Amino acid sequence: MAYTSEIVYKLGPGCEVEDVQEGNIYLGKVQGFANFGTFVQLNNSIKGLIHKSNALTQHHERADILVIVVQVRPNGNIDLREVILDEYTTELVSRQVKTTQLTDLKGRVGRRVTIEGELGQVKQTSGPTIFTIIDETGSESAAAFVEAGVRAYPEANTGDIVRVSGEVMKRNNQLQIEVSSLEVLKGEAAEEVKERIEESLSIRSEAADNPFLVESEVLTRLRPEMRKLAKIIRRAVFTQQPIILRHHADADGICAAAAIETAVVSLLREHGNDSDAEFHLFKRSPSKAPFYEIEDITRDLDFMLKDAVRFGQKLPLIFLMDNGSTEEDMPAYKIAQVYGLDIVVADHHHPDEIVDQFLKAHVNPYHVEGDFGITAGMIGTELARMINPDIEERILHLPAIAGVGDRSDSLELPQYLALVEGSYSTEECKKIALALDYEQFWLRFNDGREIVKDILNLNNNTELHKRLVSLLVEEANAAIAEQVKTLMPHVESRSLSSGANLFIADVEMYAHRFTFPPPGKTSGEIHDILCKEHEGEPVVTLGLGPDFVVLRSRGVMMNIPRMVRELRDEIAGGGVNGGGHLVVGSIKFVEGMRDIVIEKLIAKISEAPIA
Repeated sequence: MAYTSEIVYKLGPGCEVEDVQEGNIYLGKVQGFANFGTFVQLNNSIKGLIHKSNALTQHHERADILVIVVQVRPNGNIDLREVILDEYTTELVSRQVKTTQLTDLKGRVGRRVTIEGELGQVKQTSGPTIFTIIDETGSESAAAFVEAGVRAYPEANTGDIVRVSGEVMKRNNQLQIEVSSLEVLKGEAAEEVKERIEESLSIRSEAADNPFLVESEVLTRLRPEMRKLAKIIRRAVFTQQPIILRHHADADGICAAAAIETAVVSLLREHGNDSDAEFHLFKRSPSKAPFYEIEDITRDLDFMLKDAVRFGQKLPLIFLMDNGSTEEDMPAYKIAQVYGLDIVVADHHHPDEIVDQFLKAHVNPYHVEGDFGITAGMIGTELARMINPDIEERILHLPAIAGVGDRSDSLELPQYLALVEGSYSTEECKKIALALDYEQFWLRFNDGREIVKDILNLNNNTELHKRLVSLLVEEANAAIAEQVKTLMPHVESRSLSSGANLFIADVEMYAHRFTFPPPGKTSGEIHDILCKEHEGEPVVTLGLGPDFVVLRSRGVMMNIPRMVRELRDEIAGGGVNGGGHLVVGSIKFVEGMRDIVIEKLIAKISEAPIA
C-alpha cells in the first residue's frame, strides 16, 4: 500500500519504547535479518520486527526504511510493517529525559538509567569500549559493545559532554552501565551540563579548612595558596585527570611526596570507579636534581602520551615538590607549555619570579617572608591534610622526619617532633631519614612505592619497619664511615679574609664514585665533622667534582642562587648553572673552566658577611 503524503517520525536518541505510538510511521534503519523477517532499528535503543509477510522490498543492512507500527506488545516487542511514501515530512520525536545522578546508581541496579556528564576517559579493551563518565556527583564506568576489540561510538572522545542510556549492572563487584545509546551533546545542551558539573565540582573540590598541626606564622600566611593548590589536586582526582608527582630524591622530598601520595590514593579509592585507578591516574617519580630537569620532563612526556593513547586519558597535572621554584626549571616548563600541561609547585628553595608564569599554583615560604626552614615535608603533610583529612593519623610523623633529614632550624620542627614523641623519637626520625636517603640512592629513578611505605611505616607493619630501618641505617653508616675515612686526610683548608674557615674536599679524586654516599651527602658529612672541630666558628665546605661543586655553610650568609647568576655573567664560556637554598646548594660548570670558576666562587664567599 502506498501513501501519498504523511508525517514520518524520527525517534531521538533519548526516546524509549513508551514514546512509540501504534499507527505512526517511523524512519528506521535495517539492522539484520532472520528467517522470519527483518529487524529494524528505530533509534540506538529501540528496535522492531517486520515479519516477512509485511515486507514490500528487498533490504540491505543499514539502509533507511519506512515502517508503520502495527503493535507494541506488553513485553516491549514491536511489530512493524513496511510502507512506501511518495512524499512525506519528517518530525523529530524528542522527550524530556529524566536523568539519574551517578551517586544514585547503587539503588538502580538492574534498571535502565540515563546519565548526562563528561567523558573523563575512553579505553578500548579486547572486548567492550569502557567510557568513564563524570557528572556533578562522581564518576562511573559505562561499557559499550559492538564486537570484540572494536571501538563503540567512535565519535565520542575524552572531554565530550554526552547523554548515556543503559542498564545498571555489577561487574566484579563494581557498578557499570551497559550502554544501549550514547549521544554527544552540542551547543546549549552541552553548555548546560558543563555549567552544572563545573558548579558542583567547584564546591566538591574545596580544600579542607582545618587548622595546621603546629603554630606557624609562615604557614598561616601560606594558607590561601596552599588551599588553592589542594583544590587543584582534588579537582584532578574528581575529573579523572592523571597526576604526575615529581619530587627531589632526598628524605625531605620523599616525605613530602609520600604524604600527598597517601592523600590522593585514598581519595581515588574512595571516589574512583576503577580498582586500578591509583596506578594509572597517579604516578610518583623522584628527581635527582632539586629542579625539573629536561630528562624528567622527557620521561614524563613519554609516559603520559603513551597512556593518553592506551587508556584514552586526559593529559596529566604535573605536581612538583621540593623542586620547581627556580630558573633552572625553565627549559622543562617551556616543553610542558607546548603540550598545554598544568603545573603546580610546593617547594622551599629560594624562588625566581620568572617561573610563576608557567604555574597554576606556587606554594613557597619565601613568598611570605619565610625560608627553607619550613621544609617540603612539612608543607606536603599540611597540604595532604587539606586534600584528604581522613589520612592525618597515618602521616603525622612525616614532617618530623623531613625536618631532621633536611636539618631544619625552624620554630616549627620542635613542634612537629613533639607531636610524635611517644611513637618516634628525634633519633628514630634521623634514622628513618638516613634509611630513605640510602634506599633512594639504590632505587635511582624508581619510586620504590612499597619499600618507601615500609621505611616510613605507612603500611602499618611496625616490626618490619623497625628491622628494615635498622638494617639500612647500619649499611648507610658503614658506607659513610668508609667514605669519610678515605676523604678526610685529603681535605684542604683556607682562611678567608672575612674570617671564615674554608675547607675543600675533592669528592671525585679522593672518594669512591658511583656508590653511597653520593657527592652531596659526602660533602655534608665532611662539613658536619669540620663544624664540630671548629665549634662556634664560621665554616664553609666545598665538595669538588670535575664539573660541579657542592656548597655547605654554617655562619656565612651566602646567597647561592645569586652567586650562580653572577658567575654565569662574569665567566664567559663557563657554562655555570645550579642553585639550591641560600647557604646549601650546588653549582655546575664545564670541566675546562673548573679552576677559574672555583677561584671566583671562593672570592664571592669571602665577600659574604659572617652571621
